[in-house]
Amino acid sequence: MEFLTILQILDSTVRLATPLLLACLAGLWSERAGIFDIGLEGKMLAAAFFSAAIAFTAGSVWIGLAAGILASVLLALLHGVASITFRGNQLISGVAINFLAAGLTVVIAQTWFQQGGRTPQLASDSRFGNIVLPGAESTIRGIAQQGPLGQVYSELISGHSILVYLALLIVPLSWWALYRTRFGLRLRAVGENPAAVDTAGISVVGLRFAAVVICGVLCGLAGAYLATALNAGFVKDMSAGRGFIALAALIFAKWRPWYALSACLLFGLFDAVGNRFQNIQLGEIIVPVQFMQALPYILVVIVLAGLVGKAIPPRAGGEPYVKER
Repeated sequence: MEFLTILQILDSTVRLATPLLLACLAGLWSERAGIFDIGLEGKMLAAAFFSAAIAFTAGSVWIGLAAGILASVLLALLHGVASITFRGNQLISGVAINFLAAGLTVVIAQTWFQQGGRTPQLASDSRFGNIVLPGAESTIRGIAQQGPLGQVYSELISGHSILVYLALLIVPLSWWALYRTRFGLRLRAVGENPAAVDTAGISVVGLRFAAVVICGVLCGLAGAYLATALNAGFVKDMSAGRGFIALAALIFAKWRPWYALSACLLFGLFDAVGNRFQNIQLGEIIVPVQFMQALPYILVVIVLAGLVGKAIPPRAGGEPYVKER
């Protein structure tokens, strides 16, 4: 396999891993505060629709991004009210959000655009374009004529949308905020022992709602990326299970930001290989493309079956907090 081909696969890996990474970090923030969120898929889907619909209507991708984040945050607050304020079952609330988003996005899209539950194709100024970094080539011919370092810079590092670079930046920011700030210490403590945090005079409800809002913002970025950067519009169920894959990646990463990056890149690599190669021949055996495309989902099953090691979630995760009197 040529070096440039490997770089192209890695380039696709980064692009495909970006929505997984943002959703995985969203789940990390929420679950570190003790709020399990299985509704990542629904928030991504709602953000994808509203970002594409508003970007098309307003002619501005930034307004579309704001609309997608707002839609995701509203669903996150709905989950917060159900699971924090009313102490409902967090899993049921998340599943309800998934169903709500899957149904409403199609109904609203059909009513709004009459195109079978999808939005019109977005023009270039209504999408996030790829950023060509200084000194990088943007054409395949130009990249092929460069040396190895130039090819890495032009093909792998340069040429991504701003949301890809933002997602990669959020990884160290999340690590710093969670492990090097007072806010992060308190938030992690809420996920482990909320009673001790409450005894110290710190609002458990406030911290959990803050984590839920951060989760909504990150899911909004993930959904907007799907509809306005990775694709050029919204189609029905375009999140395609990425929210659930992100949850599996979160378990695989053991609720740590840097491990989350590695896990999401692994899932993205399988997805990129499945898209790149229609059939892979291993000796006398031809691996069908359907198997390659199913690899990310097979890895989800492996992760959830516990075959990658024991992952211990936050101790207070999934449990509503009742203040002792």
